[in-house]
Amino acid sequence: MGKGFYISKTLGIVGIVVGAGAVATIIALSVVYSQEKAKTEESAKPTNGITTTTTTTTTTTTKPLTTSAPQNPWNKIRLPDTLAPEFYNVALWPRLTPDPSGMYFFTGESSVIFRCITATNLILIHCNKLNLTTFGQNLAELIGHNGSTPPSIKDTWLEESTQFLVVRLNSNLEPGKTYELHTTFKGELADDLSGFYRSVYVEDTIEKVVATTQMQATDARKAFPCFDEPAMKAIFNITLIHSREYVALSNSPVYESINTTLNGQDITITKFVSTPKMSTYILAFIVSDFTYIEKMQDNVLIRIWARRKAIAANQGEYALNITGPILKFFEDYYNTSYPLPKSDQIALPDFNAGAMENWGLITYRETALLYDEKFSSNGNKERVATVISHELAHMWFGNLVTLKWWNDLWLNEGFASYVEYLGADSVQPTWNIKDLLVLNDVHRVFAVDALVTSHPLSSREDEINTPAEISELFDSISYSKGASVLRMLSSFLTEQVFIEGISTYLHKYAYSNTVYTDLWDQLQAAVDKHNTVILPNTVKEIMNRWVLQMGFPVVTINTVDGHVTQKHFLLDPDSNVTRPSIYNYTWFVPIDWMKSTVQQNPEWLLKVSDTKSNMQTTGNEWVLANVNVTGYYRVNYDSNNWDKLLNQLQTDHLVIPVINRAQLVDDAFNLARAKHLTTVLALNTTLYLSKETEYMPWQSAIDNLHYLFLMFDRTEVNGPMQAYLRKQVEPLFNYFANITGNWENVPNGHTDQYSQVIAVSVACRNGLPECNTLASKWFAQWMETPTANPIKTNLKSSVYCSAIATGGAREWDFGWEMFHNATIAAEADKLRAALACTKEPWLLNRYLQYTLKPNLIRKQDATSTIISIANNVVGQSLAWDFIRANWKVIFGQYGGGSFSFSNLINGVTRRFSTEFELQQLEQFKKDNENVGFGSGTRALEQALERTKANINWIKENEAPVLHWFKTFSQNI
Repeated sequence: MGKGFYISKTLGIVGIVVGAGAVATIIALSVVYSQEKAKTEESAKPTNGITTTTTTTTTTTTKPLTTSAPQNPWNKIRLPDTLAPEFYNVALWPRLTPDPSGMYFFTGESSVIFRCITATNLILIHCNKLNLTTFGQNLAELIGHNGSTPPSIKDTWLEESTQFLVVRLNSNLEPGKTYELHTTFKGELADDLSGFYRSVYVEDTIEKVVATTQMQATDARKAFPCFDEPAMKAIFNITLIHSREYVALSNSPVYESINTTLNGQDITITKFVSTPKMSTYILAFIVSDFTYIEKMQDNVLIRIWARRKAIAANQGEYALNITGPILKFFEDYYNTSYPLPKSDQIALPDFNAGAMENWGLITYRETALLYDEKFSSNGNKERVATVISHELAHMWFGNLVTLKWWNDLWLNEGFASYVEYLGADSVQPTWNIKDLLVLNDVHRVFAVDALVTSHPLSSREDEINTPAEISELFDSISYSKGASVLRMLSSFLTEQVFIEGISTYLHKYAYSNTVYTDLWDQLQAAVDKHNTVILPNTVKEIMNRWVLQMGFPVVTINTVDGHVTQKHFLLDPDSNVTRPSIYNYTWFVPIDWMKSTVQQNPEWLLKVSDTKSNMQTTGNEWVLANVNVTGYYRVNYDSNNWDKLLNQLQTDHLVIPVINRAQLVDDAFNLARAKHLTTVLALNTTLYLSKETEYMPWQSAIDNLHYLFLMFDRTEVNGPMQAYLRKQVEPLFNYFANITGNWENVPNGHTDQYSQVIAVSVACRNGLPECNTLASKWFAQWMETPTANPIKTNLKSSVYCSAIATGGAREWDFGWEMFHNATIAAEADKLRAALACTKEPWLLNRYLQYTLKPNLIRKQDATSTIISIANNVVGQSLAWDFIRANWKVIFGQYGGGSFSFSNLINGVTRRFSTEFELQQLEQFKKDNENVGFGSGTRALEQALERTKANINWIKENEAPVLHWFKTFSQNI
């Protein structure tokens, strides 16, 4: 239990509405459900002129003629503020065997108790893809509650475009009174990875089915009718009906399980304790035959759930061992106790996101929760630690206190993306993992935020409405930029002040909703209280410039005269910024800096230009700004200072902090792309790498040289470029061969293991003979004895890729067989990615076709597989042709709200750099306007912008880049 503010685990929980009468109702409902015919029957009969058409997933009732007017409330996307839910009683029965037509379905009954806020004769409640049973002529029943008298219902229908069940009344509901809306329904338990869906896996040759959920952002309405907006918090009483061989889980602990028999079928009715007051998007319920391991952390029950064979293989042990300590860390960090009695975490075979922070029942991809040291790499272990930390951070920040609307999603996800490193560091303190945020988030998101098609962290509420618009926000801006600016905020406030502001924010708004400025207010109060932090303006005035403007500045320091300027950084400096900013794209910039080896007092740049005389240098002095990259901006210097920094890298690179060695490379390459520097100067930052053994600078260089490979691996530049990298990486390759006893041992340090992976990956990819021979030898040994894989876990991805790339169909087919035989998802993922490395077009084309067959490639993995193929220079055009030919099918399978479309469009177009490819991309946009692009709409515009920038960059840089690589591949 955390010290300080204590939240009772029963706070906000009403009495459990499952007395003996309720049990009888559930059993009676079960009888009705069990009598349903195998085929979908009509669920609403035509009465009194209202016609109902039933399909497998939705009931459409003819609407009154007046509904065509767009000003009507049911034609608007957002709920009106006339009603507020207080609690739900929901009973669901998923069928985990198909009916004779092959369809899986669930049936359910839901009652929502809501309060009338403003007099109205209209009830709007979200409902999507559900067949509703009629009560007389209506699709719902309205009942009085606590003595209220309900108005009679005039008519009801489903408004498909806005996903509303519309209930019009003959008179008004009374303000302050509560009412109950009751529905019964049937829905498809589809494999679409959203709402209430099914996941299928095979264990011991037996196909098994899991009924599970993914509600975020707008899919709770696919499970039962509900007020499906984050501000519509309520208490949920969940009941699940299932066969006795299965176990049921939900957000709360089990209250009671009743075994009974209905029509010869043995079933269990599992009832759960009432939840705290919470949003619909963090609701979860699961029916499976999974098993678990458990332990207690103080008074919290922690359980890790997974497939039985995964638990038997101890793949959940690492997650179990770190969950309790991370929970304790966050209790201390937030100064707030964990608000629930349990923390269930479950690994699902099919899951579209990486993980989901359902309150008390967190769902994960298997790769994000399960770890087996025999198969999983160091990177897999880090992923498990950081994802668990991310999701547990949400238990307070996001679940206990929730943003009012999705336009402020960045604060929820950005905060968790920042503190996930802190939580992981608390259980793995030797990893120095907090530094990796710079590579994983800051550098990553810079590439997107430097486009004119980027967007601010926070938008106006009325700009974000539809499910597709909401899904677009689940991007690197919300996650990685959010994390980056909050890290910057914590740095200049000091961690003590930052944490105190976070704690008071959580205490003040527990179980309610906020807007992002509420956090600024609490942080300002902490600043005012301490008087130890001197700021140039209020927290709100400083941070709004980072939150309400897209992009970031490049700060240019002239060390000759001390002149310092800022400018909106754009990868294409000739692009036209059409989005206005009230701040004219200037920022309040905190500058941590050093002069030569001495740390200096921080500075602020508050206007477009200023003079900082202390930043002038003499002699061999140099200036390095944005020390440890705590600020969200790039830094440029006068040419003389650049020369001094490059000379320092060549003579004694250890004088410069390791994070800043990575920064110098990343800033230089991107400043060159934006025409602030020459590409030759950027390439010069890599000359010292033959002396570098640290992970971060090497990874920064590889990330940036990857752009050159994308631009030039189809041109004559490719040969000299590969030759240069072979020479640069050979000392690193030999270094790790020596310290590991010729690859027999594993380096001790966390990032040292990553450096070893870079050594092997870069060496093999660029044709270092010793590396390719080694990889092929190890893979051949594995093929000879498939039960004894000799390849070290950290090196598997690189070795698999190299062996399959240099091999043929035999190696590919073996990899495919091992992929399907893999007993842990982390191993399967390595093989799935490596299969995309083949140079055989026919194998890549076959592999692309597999992505449309869920029995071969799971739906959750289809888009990442296509992207892996597109990353292969041989597979690029094949993947693009495949996307164009199958866009309608892919879009139909995943739906416009899928989070995957932006990644897919970005992934297959990254290499685009010719006028012909630009024309193809424009034609693709035109050809599919009627189909749509869903959450990939913005990504498509970014791809067009990026392609135009690539075309111009190549025209200006191909000749000097070719000359440089020819020169330095021979003379280093």
